[in-house]
Amino acid sequence: MRTATITETKNNLSALLDIVKGGETILILDRGRPVARLESAAAEPTDEGRLERLERQGLIRRGRGGIKELVASFTPVRTKSGASVVEALLEERREGR
Repeated sequence: MRTATITETKNNLSALLDIVKGGETILILDRGRPVARLESAAAEPTDEGRLERLERQGLIRRGRGGIKELVASFTPVRTKSGASVVEALLEERREGR
């Protein structure tokens, strides 16, 4: 939960409302003491609102799709009987591949 002083709230209300729309709650403080809570009036914050907030903050970058085609284009690796996939992976890491 974020906190903001009364002065910060007055000066940055629009930005704080954007944060609240994204699903966060803001505790408003007066001289370090909680006096109010700013939270969404909607029953449940949407995932879309959270994603928009994270994208605005530069914390995520949304994909452009096409992941199913990418995954489907790979052919599965076959191992020899008795071979360990984990051992093969560890060997590749040791060799720097």
